[in-house]
Parts: sequence; structure tokens; C-alpha cells
Amino acid sequence: MKILILSQAEVEKLLPMGECIDIMAVALLGLARGEAHQPLRMIVRPPGAAGLMALMPAYQGGARPAFGLKAVGVFPKNVEAGKDAHQGSVLLYSGETGELQALMNASAVTAIRTAAVSGVATRLLAREDAGDLAILGAGVQARSHLKAMAEVRSLRRVRVASRRLASAQAFAEEMAGCHPFPIEAVASVEAALKGADLIVTATSAAEPVVQRRWVAAGAHLNVVGASLPTRREVDAATMAAARLFVDRRESTLNESGDYLFALKEGAIGPDHIRAEIGELLLGSAPGRTSGEEITLFKSLGLAVEDLAAAAHVDRRARETGVGTWAEF
Repeated sequence: MKILILSQAEVEKLLPMGECIDIMAVALLGLARGEAHQPLRMIVRPPGAAGLMALMPAYQGGARPAFGLKAVGVFPKNVEAGKDAHQGSVLLYSGETGELQALMNASAVTAIRTAAVSGVATRLLAREDAGDLAILGAGVQARSHLKAMAEVRSLRRVRVASRRLASAQAFAEEMAGCHPFPIEAVASVEAALKGADLIVTATSAAEPVVQRRWVAAGAHLNVVGASLPTRREVDAATMAAARLFVDRRESTLNESGDYLFALKEGAIGPDHIRAEIGELLLGSAPGRTSGEEITLFKSLGLAVEDLAAAAHVDRRARETGVGTWAEF
């Protein structure tokens, strides 16, 4: 038996952001219809370890049934060394025989599909005229989210803030040559958020970096960075003021510090989640209802998203001859 091995560069080549946004919409719609099976991710967090390991399995039925498993390590200090905080692999298995078909770089899959899901949420929830983007963070997800936001809205300007101003400046200089709109590094989160109608939080913060008084009426937020119940990026007042949408309720109730802290502090009730993104795609729940309300998408990342991305990359690789085959 042979398996297909795909590097980070090969995954990036085979999974362009515009295509991935549409793939994620289909995956989330399938989840809402009950066409996919996904347990909660299992997290291994040994005491004293520099990072954690998450195991994310999923199954997708249909004409091409498949199992997927992402084994991904999250090492926050990697960012200081210029490395992606997410390291690991995505395994794709035949849903008919269980045979391993492909092994691919998880950093690339995670970076692209996470931003693509935010693209789906933004396309559904942001105002049509939204185009003043604030990005908090200057790492891998900041870069991929800039691409995703540019796919779904006509951006007028971008302001980026990071823990270190030098990082934000390096991001702005790097991205300026790739996009037609101005990209400016600013010294504070408040300066980045002033008047922004699109907001992406892609930080490694454990405590809130977004304060309610800085968020403009009518803004849409994609809250991406905190994926553990002990961490959050936005304060409870922001959560309370916003209409909250999620990738999956079960994940939010178990894994989202942004939600759980606000709930514990009494700022929101257990019914604060308006809908899953898949339910919006299905048409079973409303999204934005006025131009003045604040909408917030809390992203945690789902195994069905990794599986859908991996299945697409596998098909494209076989069609184009990309990748390396190895005996297994």
C-alpha cells in the first residue's frame, strides 16, 4: 500500500483561500444536516509540558465517505521563535476500507481552513459595506485572515495591532505588497478598533484584549485566538453586547473561554448562542437583523473542517500529480 504525503507548501498550493471558503460552507452545512460525525476533540495537557496535543477525529459520509484525524500540537512560545504555534499532521482514511490514504501538513490546513471559516461567517454576518478591518495579532492566523477577509468584503483599509509594535510593523510591510488597500501598524488595540466594522482577534492572549467601549456599532468580530476554556480575547461586556454565533454549540459550551467566562460572570445566559454557522447556511436561523447590531463569531475549529479540507487537497493532488508517494 502507498500513501500520499503533502508538505506545507503543497497544501498551500492546492487549497487557495477562495476555494476553501466554499469548501468550508459545504462542510458546515453538512454538519448542520447531520451528514457528518464529530466527537469533541481530546486534549492531552501534561503538567509542565511546553504545549499540548489535541486529537480531532471526524467522519464524512456521502459519495466519498472518509475518516479524518488531525493530531496537532499547540505550543504558544513557538511564536516568539518565528514558528507556527500549531504543529502536526492530518491523516485521511478511506471510509470504505479504513486504509490510510494521505498524510499532510496540519499547520497549513489549520491556517487556511480556520480563516476560511471566518470568511464564511463574515460573508453571512458582516454588513455588506463593511471594509474597515482591524486585525489583532501578527502571526500565521493574522496573515490567513487578511486573505479571507479580502475574499468576502471590499476592504478599504486595514489596521493591525500586536503585543509588539515591531511585529505589527513587519506584518504591515510584508502584506502591503500583496494587497491594493492600505495596511497600517498601530500601537494599541484601541487604535486598531476605532471605527472598525470588521474585527479579527488572532492573538495568544489569556486575558481580554478587546474592551466593549472600543467596538463600534454594527461591527462584526471573528474571535479566533482562544480555543481553551481558560483563555479569552474579548471581555464579558463585548460578549453580552453581541449576537453570538458559533461553529458548534457543543464545542463552545466545553471549550470556549470567551463564552464560559462571560457566563460565569453573569454577563450572558445559557441561551446567548444565536445559531451555528451551519444553521445560517441551512436557513433555519436568522443572522444579522440590523445594521447597528454587533455580531460575533466565536471560532474553535472543527475536525469536519480539517476533513473537508484534507479530502479536497487529496483529490487535487491526485489530479495534478503533486505530492510524494511512499510505501506504507
